[in-house]
Amino acid sequence: MITRYKTGLIWLTLIFAVSFGMPSFAETSGDQDTETSEQDSETSENASSDGAATGGGASDLATKLANPISSMISAPFQFNYDTGLGETDADRWILNIQPVFPFELNEDWNLISRTILPVIDLESPTVGGKNVSGVGDIVQSFFFSPKAPTKNGWIWGVGPVISIPIGKDEFTADQWGLGPTFVALKQQSGWTYGALLNHVWGINPPSDRESTNSTFPDVTPTGRQRTDSTFLQPFIAYITPNAWTFNLVSETTYDWNTKQWTVPVIAAVAKLTHIGKQPVSFQVGYRYYFNAPPGGPDWGLRFTATFLFPK
Repeated sequence: MITRYKTGLIWLTLIFAVSFGMPSFAETSGDQDTETSEQDSETSENASSDGAATGGGASDLATKLANPISSMISAPFQFNYDTGLGETDADRWILNIQPVFPFELNEDWNLISRTILPVIDLESPTVGGKNVSGVGDIVQSFFFSPKAPTKNGWIWGVGPVISIPIGKDEFTADQWGLGPTFVALKQQSGWTYGALLNHVWGINPPSDRESTNSTFPDVTPTGRQRTDSTFLQPFIAYITPNAWTFNLVSETTYDWNTKQWTVPVIAAVAKLTHIGKQPVSFQVGYRYYFNAPPGGPDWGLRFTATFLFPK
């Protein structure tokens, strides 16, 4: 277990070290911004540089934040609460640490790194079981994305997604995973809409180590299978001129091994503001599960604080 935590810490350290060590981030005026933000780029850059929280500057930052492959450094801390799990209607808390780093490859292309590290606290979903806390597996995505949108205004990116098995016994797939990821979106007249898709296959069989936690009797060598999972995230958002964002998103997963869908839909509202000169977006949302595996959650809440680092 110590080795798993060390692997995770080393991975995150490398991501941060390489990201901050790059001589140039892809935060250029010619990248994937909306038509509105392109027209107001000079104004928004001046506003964001001095921390102004009004007018087009804040709205422009909120628009960039709505783009998952925008060339802007951001550090989201996403708190998720779910309830109704198992026979005890247990609660689950997940903090997703999700740093985003853009890299400028050349005049035409950016590389966007998106990392998700979940920290989980779970009440026992079975009577007499024990509560469990720990980290889950890291999901690391890389998107190769052209700086300029298509002629029709579409922004897109494609690349690999990697699942890194550092999680605690109860929260890990116990195997490395690899697959493709793709995102496409359009931004116009305050609206952002699109979808993100990935698929992860296990590239090595789960280990033979036994789980010693009776709360999760299915997490055993015979219970684990090679990962074969599809993730689909359609989203739509509207950003107001004063930097309020109203969005609707689904984070749908299909497990090809169990033939089961998990279909939560999240309605959320966010406001971009400043703490001193630091731009920060605060979001609150409600999540309802239209479909979930047996014993899955019924509903949940979300709170996200995202720190932005525009160049």
